Amino acid sequence: MHLPLLPPFSNSQVYVQGDVSIDESAAIAPGVIIQADPDCKIIIAAGVCIGMGTIIHAHKGNLEVEAGVILGAGVLLVGTGKIGANACIGAATTVFNASVESCQVVPPGSLLGVKGRQIADTPEARKSEDAANQPESKDFPPESLNGQGIATSDPTPSGEDTQEELAIATTPPTPSGEDTQEEPVPKPPPVGVPVYGQANLNRLLLTLFPHHKSANPPPEDNHSE
Repeated sequence: MHLPLLPPFSNSQVYVQGDVSIDESAAIAPGVIIQADPDCKIIIAAGVCIGMGTIIHAHKGNLEVEAGVILGAGVLLVGTGKIGANACIGAATTVFNASVESCQVVPPGSLLGVKGRQIADTPEARKSEDAANQPESKDFPPESLNGQGIATSDPTPSGEDTQEELAIATTPPTPSGEDTQEEPVPKPPPVGVPVYGQANLNRLLLTLFPHHKSANPPPEDNHSE
């Protein structure tokens, strides 16, 4: 496993805050931070060796490092627990609210204890959580969304409504102005009124005027006997 290199520290002093008890025989490298929260305590026994850049932070309880413990560079001890006597914890290891048995060897870059930390219940945290849980929005118009935020489409018309729309679509537009005047259409003759031809007209003239010849007499047959 590749472990990142720790940058050198220009400050050789060790930062200590809170109720911290350190034995005089403990060896502490530069850049170490030892901090105990209020109502918490940190105890570092005799012969403890703490590597460069290690952070020991007591939170909601006490942290105890027993005699002969070796903490590699960049180790992080957070929360509560106990590191047993003569235990060896490799570099860049995180121990969170956990304990290590005596004479136990922890490989470098390990993670012991709780895998995550609870986010503080603050308005900013709640807003971030709500934004993460909110589904992705799509470009739907407001009227196309129902009460559950699901896009809906307009129902397809059927039956008489479809036929009416089709008739409106296929009806040609009505012209305006002088073109709207319709041409007169000849009416058929009334039923029962006879229509006279040339033969009927000749017969009627002979009946009315028997002494006059027809206006169009029939042709005479010129047959030689």
